[in-house]
Amino acid sequence: MGNYCPPMMSIVDTQEDQRKRSIKSSDYTIPDVMIGREEDKEIIIKLLMHQNPCGYDHQSLTVIPIVGMGGLGKTTLAQSVFIDQRIDQSFSCKIWVSVTDGFNIKQVIAQIIQCITGTLVEVEEQQINQLRDILPKQKFLLVLDDVWNEFWNLISTCIKGSQILVTTRSHSIASMMGTIRSHALKGLSMEDSLSLFQKYAFKEGEEIKFPDLIKVGRGIVNKCGGVPFAIRSMGSMLFSKYDIKLWELIRDGEFWHFAGAKFILHSLRLSYLHMPSHLKQCFELFSLYPDDFVFHSSEVASLWAALGLLPSPNKDETLIDVANQCLLKLMSRCFLHNFFNFGTSYYFQVHDLVNALARSIVKDECCMVSPNIQYVPKNVQHLSFAKDDLLDKYFTPNSLMVRTILFPIEGVGASSEAFLNTCVSRYRYLRILDLSDSTYETLPSSIGKFRHLRFLSLERNEKIKRVPDSICKLYNLQVLNLVGCTKLENFPKGLRNLISLRQLGITTKETVLPENDIANLKSLEILNIESCENLESLFIGIKLLTLRTLTVTKCESLKSLSLDINHFPQLETLLVDNCGYLELIKGPDDQSSNLRLKAIRLHSLPQLLTLPSWLQESTNTLLSLLIVDCKNLEVLPEWLSTFSSLGSFGMTNCPKLTFLPNDIHRLTALGYLRIEGCPKLCRKCQPQVGEYWPKISHINQIFIDEPEDLKEDAEEERLEVEQ
Repeated sequence: MGNYCPPMMSIVDTQEDQRKRSIKSSDYTIPDVMIGREEDKEIIIKLLMHQNPCGYDHQSLTVIPIVGMGGLGKTTLAQSVFIDQRIDQSFSCKIWVSVTDGFNIKQVIAQIIQCITGTLVEVEEQQINQLRDILPKQKFLLVLDDVWNEFWNLISTCIKGSQILVTTRSHSIASMMGTIRSHALKGLSMEDSLSLFQKYAFKEGEEIKFPDLIKVGRGIVNKCGGVPFAIRSMGSMLFSKYDIKLWELIRDGEFWHFAGAKFILHSLRLSYLHMPSHLKQCFELFSLYPDDFVFHSSEVASLWAALGLLPSPNKDETLIDVANQCLLKLMSRCFLHNFFNFGTSYYFQVHDLVNALARSIVKDECCMVSPNIQYVPKNVQHLSFAKDDLLDKYFTPNSLMVRTILFPIEGVGASSEAFLNTCVSRYRYLRILDLSDSTYETLPSSIGKFRHLRFLSLERNEKIKRVPDSICKLYNLQVLNLVGCTKLENFPKGLRNLISLRQLGITTKETVLPENDIANLKSLEILNIESCENLESLFIGIKLLTLRTLTVTKCESLKSLSLDINHFPQLETLLVDNCGYLELIKGPDDQSSNLRLKAIRLHSLPQLLTLPSWLQESTNTLLSLLIVDCKNLEVLPEWLSTFSSLGSFGMTNCPKLTFLPNDIHRLTALGYLRIEGCPKLCRKCQPQVGEYWPKISHINQIFIDEPEDLKEDAEEERLEVEQ
């Protein structure tokens, strides 16, 4: 499984010479509405913009705590500060780390190092106290979201001018860490609360039609105590519901007597109770994941489908479409946040209070095994493990009704033979078996008897050499993930027999794939080909009539990738990453491809000088285009400005790129534009002064990296003003 990263998050993490690194960067985002926090935001920014505010010097380190109860919007406020352009101009490096109770301190340090260096590392015990040597020798901003005090000894000695912004619910932690007085976040005013409520309860401008509902709504808002999370939850639950009796019932409910987090949980529970039954079951599965986990919609869709939780698709729909509709409904109820739109898929997180609600609801059916739990329920059906060393202590073979085994955290996997034998011998009704990051060298042939199994992952198992042929008897299997199995010698025979397979992930040392077998998978929608270092060509003459998503990653010998509508009529999403010899310029046989793509990501393709001409065929369909680390990309074609549906466009670390299409202002659907690591182009796109600014200023979300020389000029001006 593993903790997915949003698209632009991955972009930032892999750049070797990126000066500004941001774990919170995203592509097209659906932000939380922030009302009533403008003054708080300006206070925090003012503090961050001035080195050692209030004249206080603590070894040249400034720590600013934002403190308040859960649901007040500490994280939303910190995010708003983090992406503000003034902060970009003041700090050459930005780091965001979410710190939760379930987070291992080594993982957090690894996250910081990855953000700075672009390299994912294994943090050893002796490195923990050497963090100061790894931090960049420049002024940086570090945001620690939902912090706990063990961090203080690690980061209290940093370089001059660096600053730390922390969010916490604990006043004692804020007092202990802060070098200045904490910024205590208060509840919203009644006016701001009502304004926020109306944005979630009504369509824009609709509230004036319902004065009686507004009157009742004022009473509901008053009882929310100015807590934005509770206000959003109540408003979204009542959206498009015009029965005044329902509003009055909620206003007069007994749950208002609870205080603090309990009140928020009860308000969320009320929203949960108004969900349709299938949506409730889908939501409950989030309890198997740690707080602040980054989800990807296709993985969530696979799990929901494997457990049979999704309604049947309508004509011309797939289960992925149905799952995405469920996710959008959960988002509209404020159960999901940090929602990133990649055109055909989403990345998102679940608020920790929402996660707490999920865990309180599932009781004995779902259990995430972590050091904090006291026991595993005897009748548990869905199990996940936060640490691999908990298997022997907490794994119980008593229940025969286990349906799900998950290892959701990347780097945590099974190694116990007893655990595997128990899974295979006792859990006859198992539907999901996640053995990612495991260390097994083979699987028992009896795994072919799991006639109910829908999901099997061996992702990142670097020791497995053989997968038994009996796996191809799993006729109900929907997901088979062998990505990262670098020692796998060959594929199981009979792959074409997996008649229900919807998603396939492959890593192989072979020079060719079993393409004929893959072509006979009549339900295949997602194909992920990764780290196939000997693969030179793909899909010559092969038809994949149902394929919707194709990912090709780290195939360094790949020279040919033939795509056209006759062979890939349903293809919507194409991701090509780290294929050093691959050229995408020409379509098959120099003909037009006629593909109708919706999302494209091109990453680390040194042969890419301009966009392939066959991309023009997606003029009316393309929603998202991301180009990353294409060091030789020089020109964006003028026809790019004809893409009438393009909503998200990102260019990162393409240093030779200097021009935008002249008619880029015609991209009226474009809601998100990110340009960074393209110095000459960034200079031309600077707000107010860049020559391209009049053509892009209409775009709702714009992130333009500031060239280093401009940053230096701004820093000199700031120092002169301070003197």
